[in-house]
This record gives sequence, C-alpha cells and structure tokens, in this order.
Amino acid sequence: MPTAIAGEALDLRIVGRLVFHAALVGLAAGLIGAAFFAALEHLSSLLLERGAGYVPVRAFGEKVVGEVHATGFRPWLLVLLPALGGLGCGLVTLLVHEVKGGGADATIEAYHTRNGVVRRRVVWAKSLASILTLGTGGAGGREGPTMQIGAAIGSTVGRVLRVSTRERRILLLAGVAAGIAAVFRTPLGAALLAVELLYRDGFESDALIPSVLASVVSYSVVISIFGESTLFAHAPRFPFVPTHLPLYAMLAVIVAAAAMAFVGFYRAVKRQFARMRVPEWIKPGLGGLALGVLVTVIVIGVGSRTGATGRGFGLLGGGYGAVQAAISGAPWLPSGWSAVLLLVGLSAAKLIAASLTIGSGGSAGDFAPSLAIGGLLGGAFGRAAELLTHDPRIDPGAFALVGMGAFYGGIAHVPLAALVMVCELAGNYDLLVPLMLALGVSFAALRRHSIYEAQVPTLRDSPAHRDALLLDVLSSNRVEALMTRERAFASFTPETHAVDVIEQVSESDWQDVFPVTDVEGRLVGLVSGDAVHVLAGQGDSWAWMIVADFMLPPVSVRPADDLRTATQRLLSSGLRELPVVDDAGKVIGFLDEAEIAKFHLASAVRAEESAAGPRSSPG
Repeated sequence: MPTAIAGEALDLRIVGRLVFHAALVGLAAGLIGAAFFAALEHLSSLLLERGAGYVPVRAFGEKVVGEVHATGFRPWLLVLLPALGGLGCGLVTLLVHEVKGGGADATIEAYHTRNGVVRRRVVWAKSLASILTLGTGGAGGREGPTMQIGAAIGSTVGRVLRVSTRERRILLLAGVAAGIAAVFRTPLGAALLAVELLYRDGFESDALIPSVLASVVSYSVVISIFGESTLFAHAPRFPFVPTHLPLYAMLAVIVAAAAMAFVGFYRAVKRQFARMRVPEWIKPGLGGLALGVLVTVIVIGVGSRTGATGRGFGLLGGGYGAVQAAISGAPWLPSGWSAVLLLVGLSAAKLIAASLTIGSGGSAGDFAPSLAIGGLLGGAFGRAAELLTHDPRIDPGAFALVGMGAFYGGIAHVPLAALVMVCELAGNYDLLVPLMLALGVSFAALRRHSIYEAQVPTLRDSPAHRDALLLDVLSSNRVEALMTRERAFASFTPETHAVDVIEQVSESDWQDVFPVTDVEGRLVGLVSGDAVHVLAGQGDSWAWMIVADFMLPPVSVRPADDLRTATQRLLSSGLRELPVVDDAGKVIGFLDEAEIAKFHLASAVRAEESAAGPRSSPG
C-alpha cells in the first residue's frame, strides 16, 4: 500500500487512540444495531404476522421476539403493506436523500469521494426508512442498512473527536464492520468485508485492525442482549470428500451465471423506476405494491400445493428462512425433484422480489438477498447431485452454504470475507477447501461484474489515495528526467562585487537563482534574483558590498535524487529553482519548480482519467 502524505500517515503515534476510537464506534453500533433489529422484528410481527396472517420462514437464530400466533391469512393486506412501507420510506428520503437503496454504494462513495463524511442524520433516517421498508415486508436485508448506519456512526465519531481525514475514513470502515457484525453475527467476516468492499481488486489494510476491534465490540454487545447463537442451524460436521470438488466447481459456474442475472435484472428495474414520471418518494411505494402482488400470488399458489397456507417461503425480508430450509430441510419442503424445482423457483422469485424493493429505492440491503439466492441454488444443486449420483456422502446443506459464499463473494468482489463468513456460520472450517475452489471460480467469472457501482478497481483508482499515489510518482522519478542541461548560466564567486552581480542579473532572461562557486567550481552558496532586485533599489549603499555579504547557503540536488526530495528542498528554501550538482559539487544544470508542477499535473490528470474510466462503465 502506498505511503500516505505527511499528517495523514497511519503510524504508531495514532494507533493507540485509533483503537480506542474504534471501540467507541463498535459500542455505539452494537447498541443501535440491537435496537434496530428489535424494532424491526416487533413491527414485522405486528403488521405481517398479526395483521396479515403471514407466516414468515425464519432461520434458526433470526427470531428475537416471542412466537406470534397469526390469525387468518389476509391476502389483501399482504398486497398493501409493502406499498405503505415503501411510501413511508419515500417520505423519509425526501429529508435525507442518501438513505434510499441498499446503503453499501452510498457508504463506498462516502469513503472514496467525500473524505469519509456521512451526515449524522443518516443514523436515524436510515434506521427509520429501513424499519418502514423491512417491517412491512420489503424483500431486502438488514445488513445493508446497518452497514450505512455503522458508517455514519464511525464518521460522526471521527468528526466529534476531530481526527484526520485518513483516520475518519478508517473509523467509517470500522463502523461498517460493527454494523454488519451486529446483525449477521460473524465478527471476523464482517471486519474483512468492510476492508474488501471498497475495491474490486484489493483491500484497505490500514483499517483491518480497527475494523476487527469494532466488530468484536459490536458483536459482544448484541449477544449480551439477545444471547449467543449462530444464524443458521446445520450439521455439526461437513466431511471433506475430494471427489465432490468438481461438483462444487459446477455449482460455482451456475451461481456466477445467476449472479450476473441478478445484477442485470436489478439494474434494469432501477432504470425503469428512474424513467417513471412520478415523484421520487412515490417510487418505493410502487415497488412495494408490485412486490406485494408478486408475493401474495406465490404464497397462495405454493401454499395450496404444500399445505402451508400464508407461509412466506423467505420471499419477504432477507430470505434467510428459505436458506435454512435449503440447509436443514423443513416440514413444508417436499422431497426429491419437487424440492429441487421449488428451491430453484424460490431463488428466481427472490431475485425478482429483491430487485423490486431495492431498485425502486426502498431502504433494504442487497447482502441478504444475494446470500439467499446463492443458498437456495446451492441447496437445489446439492439435492439434484444427491438424486443423480446416489451418493450418501453428499450433504445438500454444505452446497447451500458454499452457494451463499460463492454468490455474494463473487458479485461483491469480497472472496476472503465470504470465505470466512461461511466458515463462521458453519461453526467450523470443514468447508474451507470447497469454498476456496467455488469462490475462485465465481470470482474469476464475475471479474467484470459487480453489484456495487461505487467500487473502484484498485487503491490507485481511489481519490482517497490519489495524493499519496502522486507523491509516490514524485518519489519514483528522478531529477535528471526534468533538469535543464547544457544551458549557459551566470555564476559568481564570493568576491564578486555587487555592481557586477546587478548587471549580470538584469541581463539574464531565465535564471532566478545564481550559483556561487569557489576557485575549483564547487557550489558554496546562492544568490537570489529577487534579493538582488531589492538590493538594487536601496541606492548607493550596496556599491561597496561583495557576494559573500548577501549570498544564501548552498541548496542543491543531484541528478539521482527523486523529485519528492527536490520538491521538499524547493519548498523549504523558498526558491523557484535549484542548481543540480554532480558528485564533485559542480553545477551541471538547473531544476525549475514549473517543470515539477507540469509533471505533477500530468500525473494527476492521468490518475483521474484512469479512475473515471472504469467507474463510468456499468460494471
């Protein structure tokens, strides 16, 4: 990683306080994340379960309120609730526009282009908009909103404590990690996701330790309130079978194709809503209405076939309940090929449902739907492989977990985070090798595709690192590349009379600095043209002076010096050019500050063009 500019570098002098600040971010994010989670669950239980008679399918560790005994199923209310929640979300976005959508893109953009600044009001506005969207059935996840809420907390802590821009950016990422850990319960995976999320190739290494600490603190707060549990129930062990590796590779190819379909459909929906000639705040309501119609039709149709009237099959909310069924089975899930077809159908329906919610501007995350689609496809693939091979060693739950990681890790370009997250969800590292293979395949297949448009390719393309990278450009180029050689120049000895100096300076048409040399031609001092002009305006008092009376100490550079060193000497001396000397100390040329400025500007333009090019493509 490039060295940051002075005042921005992250060194040992600030690590101690940065760790303390990260702990504060983790504490705040944990408390707010727990309150957000609880409020969302209570509203969802009140409106969807008690009101509409909708029976959500939940993952093992997803429930935080007591069991709700739903009354009769009311399809008409299930159609309307997502629309009403979307309208409420739209009204919130009128006040704070950046809270619409998933939240990850806005967070990434704040890091790269806004100096890590996220407005304080995002904390309450994103919470309210997301509770309204998800509590009424929006087909998205909690992690995207808590990611942006955590980023706002980190940014706010940084501004209140008046830290540097670099530290504020790092605290923003620590907040992202803490927000994800608060609701997903994978502290290490959340920290890795925060530092990987910014780039398609690379990660923000300086933020790793603060993100880990904030994530641990946030996770500890949440489990202290709700108790310790993993999100999914699953088999205690997943035996490693080397002959199953080709199956995992095939799964990765299928998952990558589905991920591309998800991104394409989501962006098509987003463009369609953008073209609608209606007020922006109404669009999430229209997306919610379309979602309500879609889900109600599926709930009635599939429910009549499975005998599970009013059951949601994971289409509303994040969809983790459907993934739980894909991992461990469920009473409503049929056996054989019927289960395969149902899981594939649910993954397609989830893809459409999530696109309607997020693409219309609803405040819901794309993290959970991505995991759900991948998990459903993985569960379907594992069951199909079991039916075709008759291999009793195949565990569909293992394929569901690997499918989750391969889908999101590939489409979000966070392979390491996805790898660790799935291992944390599984409670062991039995799936490490299959995950490595599947993630490698999906990451390679999805190199040119990303669900996050705000991602930049590498650190070099981020405005957050542009100044440091430009300094690296100066450090990697030499004075000899820009110096003026073999040009006649005026010089003096310490004994030269002031009258002669003024005469020669007035005749020079390009020099600003004049070397003073000894009898062997070595540089011993400098005469500034500006100082000579001041001297000439003082009347006859200078007539008796010689150069030794007013020359400056010698300041020079060598041809092999880097341009950063030369720039520092120019700035510290206040001169506009410096003589270039050889190893013997004799002047062989000059380096002008204007040449360095032109070189720096050209490098900055190239960096901007390089950064703008990839971001302008749809990815």
